[in-house]
Amino acid sequence: MSKYVTVLIPAYNEGDRIKSTIDAISASKYVDQIVIIDDGSKDDTYSVAKATDAKVYRLDQNKGKGFALSFGIEKVYKESSMIAFLDGDIGKTASEIDNLILPILEDQADVTIARFPAAKKKGGFGLVKNLAKYGVKFYTGQTVYTSLSGQRVFKTEVLRRFKEIPSDYGVEVGMTIDILNMGYRIKEVDVTMTHRETGRDFKSFVHRGRQFYQILLTLLRKRKEVTK
Repeated sequence: MSKYVTVLIPAYNEGDRIKSTIDAISASKYVDQIVIIDDGSKDDTYSVAKATDAKVYRLDQNKGKGFALSFGIEKVYKESSMIAFLDGDIGKTASEIDNLILPILEDQADVTIARFPAAKKKGGFGLVKNLAKYGVKFYTGQTVYTSLSGQRVFKTEVLRRFKEIPSDYGVEVGMTIDILNMGYRIKEVDVTMTHRETGRDFKSFVHRGRQFYQILLTLLRKRKEVTK
């Protein structure tokens, strides 16, 4: 297939890691352009990213990951045959992006999702992951272990089917359900990528509680769509 591969990185306060993430992607054999959407960061994310070869856009306010991704897609979809989503905090391990691109180039999948190794430190109790996994299973009949992963590569034709991308923590789960129900093929790819891990402190539990709530709302909205 002809290819022009764009990597979209929505970034919020990632000034300490964004350059190493961009540098790692720049070494890819397949990536043609890197686009950063600074989602209203309060640190130096924008200035650090601007000093690289990446194309950088800045949102005046923090609008959320889904909004930033939608903004980026609108900017690049016409010239891109593949669009990748990566988080800004994965640093040097972003070099594994080629492992996600290759199965699509070889037409083994329409979408690939990164499957991270087990976390090194104890986090939550698996409630969020299980909600996501069984929610996808309920609506599609298929088991996807990585439906929370934000590291993904899409054939652009898949993204064109979405009228909008949710702006909350339910974005990946909701998209996974829709992609499978539209008949596209998802391939989970083992990687050794790493990012900031949450622990078992109060702030981390608040974060996971917000994730659980927003994913649950996403699944409930899917139920309403099914029953229409």
